[in-house]
Amino acid sequence: MGILEKIAEIEREISRTQKNKATEYHLGLLKAKLAKYRAQLLEPSKSSGAKGEGFDVMKSGDARVALIGFPSVGKSTFLSLMTSTESETASYEFTTLTCIPGVIEYKGANIQLLDLPGIIEGAAQGKGRGRQVIAVARTADVVIMMLDATKGEVQRELLEKELESVGIRLNCPKPNIYFKPKKGGGLSYNSTVPLTHCSEKLVQLILHEYKIFNAEVLFREDSTPDEFIDVIVGNRVHMPCLYVYNKVDQISIEEVDRLARRPNSVVISCGMKLNLDFLLEQLWEYLALICIYTKKRGERPDFSDPIIMRRGASVEHVCHRIHRTLASQFKYALVWGTSTKYSPQRVGLTHIMEHEDVIQIVKK
Repeated sequence: MGILEKIAEIEREISRTQKNKATEYHLGLLKAKLAKYRAQLLEPSKSSGAKGEGFDVMKSGDARVALIGFPSVGKSTFLSLMTSTESETASYEFTTLTCIPGVIEYKGANIQLLDLPGIIEGAAQGKGRGRQVIAVARTADVVIMMLDATKGEVQRELLEKELESVGIRLNCPKPNIYFKPKKGGGLSYNSTVPLTHCSEKLVQLILHEYKIFNAEVLFREDSTPDEFIDVIVGNRVHMPCLYVYNKVDQISIEEVDRLARRPNSVVISCGMKLNLDFLLEQLWEYLALICIYTKKRGERPDFSDPIIMRRGASVEHVCHRIHRTLASQFKYALVWGTSTKYSPQRVGLTHIMEHEDVIQIVKK
């Protein structure tokens, strides 16, 4: 029995089993086995076959965004509209066969946009080069899921399921669970909140499935067995996702309104170039980027060439970005902008910068 058959068998068993208090241990064990087999499926095979053409593109720019979607939903058209790169577009499926990179220039930042081939159902098992596509998506900062507005919710559910099965968690925070395997001493289990989904016995059963008998586990939130398995496996990627419904010019205005009100969703039309500016604004928010301007003593700030940082960056991060030796020679900085109580404010290395702040660094 191959891994795919085992996975299918366990999925059937989970769907057959009623969810109640008596079966939660059984379900927890099945989920642990399922996660283990899926991890094996993602590992490259030992036999050295002929190497295919690689998908991965060198990371460039300030952030990376991956375009994921079924064939013929408008990913290549979107790339051609947003960037100066021309991606081949046609009305048949699988026009794009490899990863095509483009660059969006927005607010002084260079955002790398990857046009990936269409995903089909069963991509997580390797159908239609699905594994390579998903492997590239794991390296992105944000995923844009292109959906066909005329097809309803079917595509979104299928894609979420495919990404979920390869360890990509969309729009959900990392589970707040402390887990540390030990050399000996058995299982030390604690929780700071009342748990409704997990118990000590279930945690022990799941750990035994992974051949872990000595560990320290502390639940800081009411987590599910799935989230606990994610923490044990440790290779899960939590990333923000923007659901983009294309071809809204082909559906009714009521349906457009319903889709636009869904969380993390944007409606656009690549054919008629509708709402693309709002999509860029949303993308900027999801990437959590900020612009910081520099200023020399006695001169006006340089607004033409901002430094692009992540939200939450400190003065020290800005120093490292300008030059690696600057932080060691740092005396103080003067900052103008929303992060200060008054302008200019004299600050140290730990001061957190905000969007469109101006900084002047004084050396020793």
